[in-house]
Amino acid sequence: MTQQVRIEGTEHVFDINDDENVIDAAMRAGLMLPYSCRSGTCGTCMGAVIKGNIHYPNGLPPALDESQNADNKALFCQARADSDLVIRVGEVRDAGDIRPQRLPARVERIEQCAPDVRRVFLKLPKDKRLPFLAGQYIDFLLRGGQRRSFSIANAPHDDELLELHIRHLPGGLFSGYVFNDMQAGALLRFEGPLGNFFLREDSDRPMLFMGGGTGFGPIKGIIEHAMHLGVNRPIHIYWGARAKIDLYLSDLAEQWANTKAHMHYTPVLSEPAAEDHWQGAVGFVHKQVLADYPDLSGFDVYMCGPPPMINGAKKEFIAAGLPAERLYYDSFEAAPD
Repeated sequence: MTQQVRIEGTEHVFDINDDENVIDAAMRAGLMLPYSCRSGTCGTCMGAVIKGNIHYPNGLPPALDESQNADNKALFCQARADSDLVIRVGEVRDAGDIRPQRLPARVERIEQCAPDVRRVFLKLPKDKRLPFLAGQYIDFLLRGGQRRSFSIANAPHDDELLELHIRHLPGGLFSGYVFNDMQAGALLRFEGPLGNFFLREDSDRPMLFMGGGTGFGPIKGIIEHAMHLGVNRPIHIYWGARAKIDLYLSDLAEQWANTKAHMHYTPVLSEPAAEDHWQGAVGFVHKQVLADYPDLSGFDVYMCGPPPMINGAKKEFIAAGLPAERLYYDSFEAAPD
């Protein structure tokens, strides 16, 4: 049986099935509520039931005492709905609403998707999930206190695995391990989520997304999140790469553009190979954006990729009328190894 949950003080209403908790039902609806442990032991997801009835299949969770329960407090990572509910709980709207965690993860699988790019899928322990905003990143914790940062390439509602796009840097400490030694089952530790690159959902302006190389990864996560939310603002995705083989998920971007009337996709190659027989855009990806949209004053712009692309685009986009506060970016700074 399906019930409805309404978040007090908002217009947000979502369905909840008998076999799911409030957190899972909210995420399925594209809403992010606070949570951490997913086992009822930390209390991060605590809120209040204003109207309706709930139960806990495994008894009262450890982080909820009898007095809190009597006061209609609830741990929504464990609570099941017995009726329609009205709940009081804060929603996650900004990166500052999520506390970074240090967690272990195992490599579930590795996919080679370009000569120098691999997709790595991580699985967290059974009782753990990582709350994050689409577009954020994690830091792998390495020996000697070193860290390496990689963006999350999946959306928060699809969080059974964490997807990362990793490019091989010659001599790179972590990327060398990924390409030369990493196997499925390898155990890693990371801290996250981190960063302020995420979708601003309160805007109604058209959006331009520009990725360079593996900068497509976090953009993929944001686009999938936007589609899950039913966002229908105009979206134009630009992906810059050296040659066609480097557009490792171009079919996916083309599928989005072909099935969503409000979405467009333009790949741009800087050095197309002869065997590419390339008929598309050539040059710097940010120059193509400006050729298509010489006036950026009415847009929100999201961009992610190498520092030269980011630095050049920032100056020229602002000169084209884009307010600096509507330019969101993540610059992939390579760590010296």
